[in-house]
Amino acid sequence: MTPPNVPARPSRGDQWKIGATLVLGYLALLYVVEFVDGLDRHRLDRYGIRPLEPEGLWGILFAPFLHAGWQHLNANAGAILVLGLVGVVAGLGRFLVATAIIWTVGGLGTWLIGDVGSRWPTIHIGASGLVFGWLAFLLVQGLFSRKPGQILIGLAVFFCYGAVLWGVLPGQQGVSWQGHLCGALSGVLAAFALSGRGRPGRAAG
Repeated sequence: MTPPNVPARPSRGDQWKIGATLVLGYLALLYVVEFVDGLDRHRLDRYGIRPLEPEGLWGILFAPFLHAGWQHLNANAGAILVLGLVGVVAGLGRFLVATAIIWTVGGLGTWLIGDVGSRWPTIHIGASGLVFGWLAFLLVQGLFSRKPGQILIGLAVFFCYGAVLWGVLPGQQGVSWQGHLCGALSGVLAAFALSGRGRPGRAAG
């Protein structure tokens, strides 16, 4: 029996519904923001991550909501939907914590190195850092946890999206490889942190 005044833990099905609603809601919000941004002549984009500028730190919060046009958003939308829903299936609580780590740590890393290789100051916007973080998290979580189900998810994700990882390397002009790289590294960090392998063990005395 559930103790009085203690809410019951959501069932697996309820967690799936909550997670799917969050992923779809985030994706819908991105399209609303892009529509408003277009009406405002993309002035919202100035709230992206501006590396090494104190005010640019606010971009860590706002950048994953902003995109440089519909083409940019559409390029991220499919991966957001698929990886987001796969992450929810793998475990809602873990996925939400991983997302928080990727969002903050990946954003901070982009703020620190975002101007590397650029001749002029840059502004980093878009959800691709989050996408790369989710991708890396789903790929390696099974390696740290050694759980067969998570390993199978990682293999499936690698088969479908593994080639995307080339995006962490410098190359295409105007593409934030720094954001991709920091997102991917933060995804690995999240997988390691949530696996429990980084926690000190207990010694019986």
